[in-house]
Amino acid sequence: MPPRPGSGDGRRAAPGQCAAGEGGGARTCTGVPALVDTNVLVYRFDPRFPAKQQIATALLRRGLVEDQLRLPHQAIVEFFAAVTRPLDDGRPLLAPDDARREAEELLTQFVVLYPTEALLRTAIRGSATYQLGWFDAHLWAYAETYGLPELISEDFQHDRVYGTVRVTNPFLRAERSSRR
Repeated sequence: MPPRPGSGDGRRAAPGQCAAGEGGGARTCTGVPALVDTNVLVYRFDPRFPAKQQIATALLRRGLVEDQLRLPHQAIVEFFAAVTRPLDDGRPLLAPDDARREAEELLTQFVVLYPTEALLRTAIRGSATYQLGWFDAHLWAYAETYGLPELISEDFQHDRVYGTVRVTNPFLRAERSSRR
């Protein structure tokens, strides 16, 4: 893959971050938004994984302040289902009233992307091309269709490029630490 202008090594800077310029000199800031998967939203409220909770909270706060994150409507729907589902102890992460309030906050705070016919067709093709499950293909199609170069998720192969979208798993460090 040829280097992108301003990236130096062909890799994109994460949203809101800077990458070394050509020849390693000046730095170029991208300012290109990224798409956030449901797992980032859920970890913000999941005390069972404190390192991931801290990472998700920081990522969402920074993305909100810098206006560098986009949410697919699918993630908000899945978020509500995930945080209100009973865990092993019988209690959910959030009570339904709290989950509704948080979903409303997400709708207010972030740019939310909605499906279109083109997006659904892209998801169908992505499912076949990349052998992704339907919901992952649908999520990827949001980023591909809306021209977002990064998908932030733990559910895909880290740093792999699907079409024009690179996947970033922000929880890799936390996962490696917990295995030790």
